Amino acid sequence: MRVLLYVALAVLLVRAPAAAADRPNVLFVAVDDLNDWIGCLDGHPQAHTPNMDRLARRGILFTNAHCASPACNPSRAIVFSGQMPWKTGVWSNDSRKLFQQHPDIQVLPRAFGDAGYATLGTGKLMHSSGNANRRMFDRHFNTEQRWSPFTRQQVRYTPAELPSKGTDSPRHVVRIDGREPVVLPLNGMPSDRNPQTPTGESFDWGPLDVSDAEMGDTKITDWAIEQLEAGFDGKPFFLGVGYYRPHIPLYAPAPYFERFDGVEVQLPPIAKNDLADLSDTARRWALEPITAGRHSTVVQHGQWQEAVKAYLACTTFVDHQVGRLLDALDAGRFGDNTVIVLWSDHGWHLGEKQHWGKWTGWERSTRVPLIVVPPRRQASEFAGGARCDRPVSLVDLYPTLAQLCGVDPPQGLDGHSLVPLLREPSRTTDRNVVTVFDPGNVTLRSDSWRYIRYADGSEELYDLSQDPHEWNNLAGEPRRRDILQSFRRAVPPQAIQQTDR
Repeated sequence: MRVLLYVALAVLLVRAPAAAADRPNVLFVAVDDLNDWIGCLDGHPQAHTPNMDRLARRGILFTNAHCASPACNPSRAIVFSGQMPWKTGVWSNDSRKLFQQHPDIQVLPRAFGDAGYATLGTGKLMHSSGNANRRMFDRHFNTEQRWSPFTRQQVRYTPAELPSKGTDSPRHVVRIDGREPVVLPLNGMPSDRNPQTPTGESFDWGPLDVSDAEMGDTKITDWAIEQLEAGFDGKPFFLGVGYYRPHIPLYAPAPYFERFDGVEVQLPPIAKNDLADLSDTARRWALEPITAGRHSTVVQHGQWQEAVKAYLACTTFVDHQVGRLLDALDAGRFGDNTVIVLWSDHGWHLGEKQHWGKWTGWERSTRVPLIVVPPRRQASEFAGGARCDRPVSLVDLYPTLAQLCGVDPPQGLDGHSLVPLLREPSRTTDRNVVTVFDPGNVTLRSDSWRYIRYADGSEELYDLSQDPHEWNNLAGEPRRRDILQSFRRAVPPQAIQQTDR
């Protein structure tokens, strides 16, 4: 009997490493503030994103994917916790961070680490990337991304320069490695948000005479590639890579702007009286410069075209880094057994609804790119190269990856596994995806409708099959009473009740 036990134990020990090696790896790629201006989503005719597009051709592209909250802090807390703000207390960028409120929460990488995965992370993944990456991953790498190629110290205004920040002639002189001085902001616009603070003005854009290697997003790509080449000691891995661009400031090396020399770019479509059928509350959400600047300032300074060019240029720059990462994965030994997920934390307005930035309940702010690529070795089980038009949420990523990789998720996740849609993208779900922006403000997105309810009770309703730009608020039409009532019933009560946190 003892001999048989030894034999059985030996068989288990022999099989264990092989079983671990067979488990799918995860490459988890986040891109900050990326709306649908990528080629595969047809969001802008001059978008150039060949690497994201080839990723979409390889996996499943979710064309109706939405964030669960349209700002960095709450959206990323939702993705990594798998829980909505009424559970975590992370409602906005002003909320305390997830780990401050829940130090021991089993975030997504921790669940994979507990399941025997090597966990690695770099760049902006949670809102406070440096501290959060140290807590989420076995190995991590952080570098300046927001202000790169400058440092945080360089972009601070001197006391003598500070008074200019709120004027039409702001001026802050910066030098990079002894080169010719650069005058910030490049767009020459006053600060609508922080004119009295010495920090740099992030609502800025333009080309810089620097190499790709000087940008933070390149440095995190280099590090991630080094990890793929070094290997993971026989363990499956979870590798998170968080890109910062096209978050403001929209700085990128000059070559990414060159294709726009002498070219007129297409501006986002807007309606002259777009805000006329909205409540006073909704108009405030549109016009206030909470996360960027004012549309009136952009127009007054003749910078709308330049901002669009810069956003597209920065998107192409990040796409190039994504391409380098994908090439390294496919060239190595992990290319056939890795789940790849590419997602953005929320969308971004570039003048639609007279708004710049995120933090609204409209499509431009909530809709995000989401691409899921199952492992090549399991390609026959999934609908590769397909598009799924069903509404899905970023809160779904935690349960989806847990199911794909055989990882036990914690109790109380709020999302739905997308695995059934990965296998059958056209299946009917009849789902209303929930996005919240502060307690009391909530928007629901179905297959073709959007409903918005603000904390003061005012409402909006849009038929996106007929009105994709959300120009006609149908909430006041008597013939829409039934559908309006159905959305009211679908709003989670927790979303409109103030929580005492």
